[in-house]
Amino acid sequence: MPAHENFHSVMRIGPVQIGTHRDRTGRTTHAAVCTADRCGWSADYSSQTAAQLAARTHRCHVR
Repeated sequence: MPAHENFHSVMRIGPVQIGTHRDRTGRTTHAAVCTADRCGWSADYSSQTAAQLAARTHRCHVR
């Protein structure tokens, strides 16, 4: 079971939320997660700019 992660600098772009956290090795990473029902898309990025770009270009295929 993973350790409890604390997200900070949380922002929202459309249905996607981006949060900054530290991984197990202490590196800062940025997680982008779609909050739409039944979408299930999420990804980790090393820069916030990449996470924002992914959030802006994400399209949910669930209708």
